[in-house]
Amino acid sequence: MSVRIILLLLALAWPAPALAQGFAGLGSDAAGFALPQRGAQLVFPRDHGAHPDYRIEWWYLTANLEAADGRSYGVQWTLFRTALAPGEQQGWQSPQLWMGHAGLTTPETHHSAERLARGGVGQAGVRLSPFAATIDGWSMTSRAAPGADELSAVDITAAGRDFFYVLALDAEGPLVRQGEEGYSVKSAQGQASHYYSQPFYRVSGAITLGGKEIAVSGQAWFDHEWSSQPLGADQTGWDWFSFHFASGEKLMGFRLRDGGGGFTSATWINPDGRPEPQPPGALSVTPLAWAEVKGRKVPVRWRVVLPGKGVDVTTRALNEQSWMDTQVSYWEGPVFIEGSHPGRGYVEMTGYE
Repeated sequence: MSVRIILLLLALAWPAPALAQGFAGLGSDAAGFALPQRGAQLVFPRDHGAHPDYRIEWWYLTANLEAADGRSYGVQWTLFRTALAPGEQQGWQSPQLWMGHAGLTTPETHHSAERLARGGVGQAGVRLSPFAATIDGWSMTSRAAPGADELSAVDITAAGRDFFYVLALDAEGPLVRQGEEGYSVKSAQGQASHYYSQPFYRVSGAITLGGKEIAVSGQAWFDHEWSSQPLGADQTGWDWFSFHFASGEKLMGFRLRDGGGGFTSATWINPDGRPEPQPPGALSVTPLAWAEVKGRKVPVRWRVVLPGKGVDVTTRALNEQSWMDTQVSYWEGPVFIEGSHPGRGYVEMTGYE
């Protein structure tokens, strides 16, 4: 749900003054682009692919991992797309811009890498069947069995200057449509996206740091989201939470910050994959502690409360300095969950300057 990162792609083609409005720019300038429609049905495998008539889109994966000695790690893999105009063309006339982000977090260090590409020339893109999302040498590719969902089994790989990972992901539950059957409202004014998740991945594979390969296993969460107007004009940042509870339930929640209390939304996911969308405002998220991170003051401990499900938990970052040091930077890292529903998860925070 990394909306702010799309600003970097827009900057590749637009002059700096166009970006002065920050997040507010993502609530406008949608003329000519498709808009999410309430009641539209998500259809798979079609909707695993790209939606070039929408202005922005991302395929986004986070994984909470552990080595045999009990040491914790976190991995992020994301492919972003933004359009200068609706539709696709071959060659350098393509209006589609692509960006990849990869992260690897340890208790002591955080590593990040970035790739930029133009659509239409084979450097980046998403193939529908068999599914493959790629940018340069990074990839998320399907190895699903015949007749199974394309995302039921995938392999991901990415590399930075000082890290590398290859992971195999196998889904142990169904796809989950967020919001109203995949229509996810983002503001009181009605901005929305189409949004679904695969939060049931079991992970195995290896990470490489300092030339040393480490076998890891754990669980992962995948999001795919597309829109043209995801934010309201007064919204300036995003706090997003994905939680794997030890009891088997899962929780996706976010707060879009504005001048007041912000707009919150959440989906409770049962162990069998049945989603229960929560009313807007039902989720409460409160920063409990802040840290200096790359010259910015950033929340690093949260209280997350969902009274309707008896959830009252706090998060503890694996590494408070989990800053994605990319051209548009943000905090992204794994967390431990303590309280009424212990577990593990990920937090992303954008717009902290």
